[in-house]
Amino acid sequence: MTSEDDELAAVLPAARAGDETAFRMVYRAQHPALLRYLSVLVGADAEDVASEAWLQIARDLHSFRGDWDGFRGWSATIARHRAMDHLRRTRRRPVSAVPIELVAVDLIAAQDTAEQVLEILGTDDAVALIASLPRDQAEAVMLRAVLGLDAASAGKVLGKRAGAVRTAAYRGLRTLAQRFPGPVTPEPATALRGVR
Repeated sequence: MTSEDDELAAVLPAARAGDETAFRMVYRAQHPALLRYLSVLVGADAEDVASEAWLQIARDLHSFRGDWDGFRGWSATIARHRAMDHLRRTRRRPVSAVPIELVAVDLIAAQDTAEQVLEILGTDDAVALIASLPRDQAEAVMLRAVLGLDAASAGKVLGKRAGAVRTAAYRGLRTLAQRFPGPVTPEPATALRGVR
């Protein structure tokens, strides 16, 4: 856990109790990652879905019990449910804004695949590229690499076993690595930072 995570864990009880300043800190820390995750699921409608998710998070926060890691997983679960509701309503899938052919660049092999994609392409292009993966792989990569959830927590969000999440994330990262020229290959033990 980082010092920021420790600080957020310390303010979470105050946010649950209704402290607006504490809630603002929690929101500012979690919103960017949730928004990137939702961008993979619902594309351009991510802001709208995130707003719905945060309304539910704010409404139900008083009943949440757990630490900062638990909150990240809980909020991702709520965001995913709102995204699935949205997709059912609209009956459409997210569309990648960037053609795959336009993102081929040389990469340095010393970094892991998720880090390389985020650094080379920038956040919007990386999210669009991840969104081009099959949904199970895209969600696993986003939950593990972007939201920083461990395999067990990501499994709870997705309703899958931790091993299935690890496998989907690995396959997604391997696919991303294959889309780039050069010696970029995710190794099972190092495909994601902090694999748990």
